[in-house]
Amino acid sequence: MSINIPKDPSEGSSRSATADQSHHPAPLSRYESQKRRDWNTFGQYLKNQRPPVSLAQCNFSHVLEFLRYLDQFGKTKVHILGCAFFGQPDPPAPCTCPLRQAWGSLDALIGRLRAAYEENGGSPENNPFGNGAIRVYLREVKECQAKARGIPYKKKKKRKNQIKASEEMKAPKLQAT
Repeated sequence: MSINIPKDPSEGSSRSATADQSHHPAPLSRYESQKRRDWNTFGQYLKNQRPPVSLAQCNFSHVLEFLRYLDQFGKTKVHILGCAFFGQPDPPAPCTCPLRQAWGSLDALIGRLRAAYEENGGSPENNPFGNGAIRVYLREVKECQAKARGIPYKKKKKRKNQIKASEEMKAPKLQAT
């Protein structure tokens, strides 16, 4: 739907408030701005491939390649297995281990790209950012970085009391007659 705005001053000088608002959309939230920037970066990455890859041809392997490509711009020190500081959360001295993208940054990036893919016409069933291989890769990065820093990531287990209470609430109560 388009709005007809007079171009000639003689046709009318006042514009409606809705017409003015359509030319100045509300500023995007920080999340929306980042999502758009990430989407454009990924699109540019696909165009720079030899041969270029269209969005319709994109699959999880392109996403994995993109995540590995981003590692070169990372700022998180990840100690390699042979490093003297491997497994130490606060190493006492610098080392030559590589800088990588932090797991949390990659996880957030995938979340934004997954949403952007669907907002740009992709179907949820074919979303390469939601593929199981991406989740496996992110889990491996998380575990690798945790070991390298000596910080264990463990799933929080429900306590027996919480499980018992939730089961009791779900169970139908019998009335005594």
